[in-house]
Amino acid sequence: MPDAVPPATVPPASPAFHTTDWHAIPHEEAAGRLGVSTAGLTPEQAQARLAEHGPNALPETAGRSPLTRLMAQFNSALIYFLLAGAAAALVLGHHVDAGVIIAVVLVNALVGFVQEGRAEQALRAIRDMISPHANVVRASRRQSVEARELVPGDLVLLEAGDRVPADTRLFRARGMLIDEAILTGESVAAAKNEAPAARDAALGDRHSMAFSGTTVAAGQGAGFVVSTGPHTQIGRIGRLIADVEPLATPLLRQVDAFARRFTWLAIASAAALFLFAVAVRGYGWTDALMAVVALAVGAVPEGLPAVITITLAIGVRRMASRNAVIRRLPAVETLGATSVICSDKTGTLTRNEMTARRLVVAAEGGPGEIAVSGIGYDPDGGLNWSGAARGDPAEVAAALLRCGLLCNDAHLHTENGVWRAEGDPMEGALVALAVKAGLNPALERGAFAREDEIPFDAAYRFMASLNRGLQGEALVFVKGAPEELLKLSGSPGGGVWEAALARAAAQGERVLGFAMKRLAGAPKRLAFDDVREGFDFLGLIGFIDPPRPEAIAAIAECRSAGIAVKMITGDHAATAGAIACQLGLAATPEVATGVEVDAASDGNLVELARRTDVFARTSPENKLRIVRALQSTGAVVAMTGDGVNDAPSLKQADVGIAMGHKGTEAAKQAAEVVLLDDNFASIVAAVKEGRTVYDNIRKMIAWTLPTNGGEVLAVVGAILFGLAMPMSAAQILWINLATSATLGLALAFEPTEPGIMQRPPRPARAGLLTRFMLWRVVFVSLLFTLAAFAIYGQAVWRGQEMEMARTMVVNTLVVMEIFYLFNVRFLHMTSITWRAALGTPAVLLALAAIVAAQLAFTYLPVMQAVFDTRPVALLDGVLIVAVGVALMIVLELEKALLRRLGLFAASDM
Repeated sequence: MPDAVPPATVPPASPAFHTTDWHAIPHEEAAGRLGVSTAGLTPEQAQARLAEHGPNALPETAGRSPLTRLMAQFNSALIYFLLAGAAAALVLGHHVDAGVIIAVVLVNALVGFVQEGRAEQALRAIRDMISPHANVVRASRRQSVEARELVPGDLVLLEAGDRVPADTRLFRARGMLIDEAILTGESVAAAKNEAPAARDAALGDRHSMAFSGTTVAAGQGAGFVVSTGPHTQIGRIGRLIADVEPLATPLLRQVDAFARRFTWLAIASAAALFLFAVAVRGYGWTDALMAVVALAVGAVPEGLPAVITITLAIGVRRMASRNAVIRRLPAVETLGATSVICSDKTGTLTRNEMTARRLVVAAEGGPGEIAVSGIGYDPDGGLNWSGAARGDPAEVAAALLRCGLLCNDAHLHTENGVWRAEGDPMEGALVALAVKAGLNPALERGAFAREDEIPFDAAYRFMASLNRGLQGEALVFVKGAPEELLKLSGSPGGGVWEAALARAAAQGERVLGFAMKRLAGAPKRLAFDDVREGFDFLGLIGFIDPPRPEAIAAIAECRSAGIAVKMITGDHAATAGAIACQLGLAATPEVATGVEVDAASDGNLVELARRTDVFARTSPENKLRIVRALQSTGAVVAMTGDGVNDAPSLKQADVGIAMGHKGTEAAKQAAEVVLLDDNFASIVAAVKEGRTVYDNIRKMIAWTLPTNGGEVLAVVGAILFGLAMPMSAAQILWINLATSATLGLALAFEPTEPGIMQRPPRPARAGLLTRFMLWRVVFVSLLFTLAAFAIYGQAVWRGQEMEMARTMVVNTLVVMEIFYLFNVRFLHMTSITWRAALGTPAVLLALAAIVAAQLAFTYLPVMQAVFDTRPVALLDGVLIVAVGVALMIVLELEKALLRRLGLFAASDM
């Protein structure tokens, strides 16, 4: 290998050179700072530097022991709350009930234990992306070494298909394209050359660097390792992931706060009631204790945590049918609370299929513009003049179209009815364009056989092919950077082509230029001397990765739901802004770059993040700061991503959403949700399902707490007024268990209410009990209590024994819970409709189960013996059902009155 740099005389400046802008200095200077030449390091130098810098591997993080992680799952007020309910059941001798509660606690702990190590898994996934072996030159000899043994200064050889083993400053690049999607998110491979890049260049524009973990897509090159292990770009991302603290979801925060307050309130109330019963009412210690236990049993919603878990699990199943796989159960509900979605562009909002959108061709009277219809690689479409017609557009553009097809290595094929491109995405778009114009790629390539080619190289920024013409003449076709091809053609047009280029760039298009010339003779090989001048400039073709049609509709739905959508991409600002306009993010989207994010202080970034629609040319640190800035405003942020560069922000977001098709394992491990179809519309569908899940959880709470409240007030009222207990503790426990296992569970299967995506997102810091919910708890609890004492009083007044009166009270409360269930199924609209009356299969099944259970409770001798019940007469049964109907009417009137008076906002309902 010839020396590309002089022998080194300067020892490496360790460890400060890890912060050097290697991409911005000449490779000769880089070699001097590293103290190396193209002879490579000697084995002794390599060993010394390995001892100094450590292995080229990401550091292992010390995780907690399994026992510590398991015990941490029980450190929660909610868990203490559940265990208190189990203790109450044990005191009453209901071991089955206690076992169910303890089982719920253990299942929740097991789920948390399994999910605890997600951050460590994400770091391991990143570590696995470092290449296991590398080809290097040491002591003038090529050899293969383990990647972990690479050191700064090592000379690395890279070829197509290789994974780059460490951050490398290139000193030679020949036709080199590197897929950097894991770091930049861009699907088009980055062209590399050895010239210095701008010092402030974004990561995707550092053409003189090859970064660890990326893949060489084409060509070959060589360079000097400048950063290893944790100092690489991928290592920096690993540190960012490790520094991100996991966030509690809105539901878990609300449940935890509710559980703490409820636990202290229950303890205080029980203690006060116990003292009152003993000191004022003269209860014996045993009787007072049993009354307090009855109060605890009535207050504790034993089945609520289990039903919440089941509701979330049902949401997981529903979302899976919408192509969203949930990796962490609470993420179901967090999606429903989302107020900001930060989305990647390529493949999520767009099709990730380059499409030729515009042709500018040389024609009579000057360049003419031709619009191309159709999207993606599907060759269904056509060509039409944008201005005045100048003949058949396909004929006028024939030379341009043929050049694009012949100077091209891509092929199209169909897979299950979907068109795919093999090769470069822009070349695939050129093949699709040729078919739209009526050309047959196989016939054209056969008629104009290729003899030789000069592959694309970033050094000269074009590709050339030598083809045999129909009469045997030699034709040279060239495609590449328009400014380079205009030079080869003598800059024709007097600035007209430059103006067309500026218009295309302003609309976010990637533009290629095309030219051709005929050679006097037919050379066997195509040399650079053949492509230096004398070309006829054929025209320009503008490409764009078109928006997904369903993404446009989904963004409109987000706007109606009060959800802000922000695009965060590694693409150029003009391209991102143009796509944002087409997607409808805003009429005139505000665009900021990663440079502006870097320059903003944390305080200023909050306002920048709030008002900006598109962030372009962003780094992993930029994305992380943007998410944190949005969260500081109280927003619940959903973040999408697919690359290693997205992993820190995916973990930081309230809900991270990774792409299933193109997503890296590191992104999937850091996220809570994985999209199977990489489609933004699936995110919005998941948000809708999340809102439905939260609605159903609120319905269960709105149904459970008032019914339990009625039982509690009945116990409290009996003690305060010195009355007999209208129900025994065992009967209260029966009501709670029987109804929560049937009626409460039915609410988990409720379908989406109409208009759910026309509501604004609920506030992230809102409590579990809104003002309307608190009103409902008090109002319905009082209705239940009054009904219980009314039925009990009239039964006693008629001379019924206490056991019969209590049986009627239990049945009355169950019937009221049935009718209240039908009322609470629709919190935002009336429940007196055919749809509400017919119910759902889950509601009808629950209704049949609870009716059968209550008939057994009332009439089955075994149940009568256990719960001390008596058979209820037919007329008493009619009276009990009438109480339920009256409750339904009162609550529907209350709902209508509250809506008319506007006492509660939509978010409170």
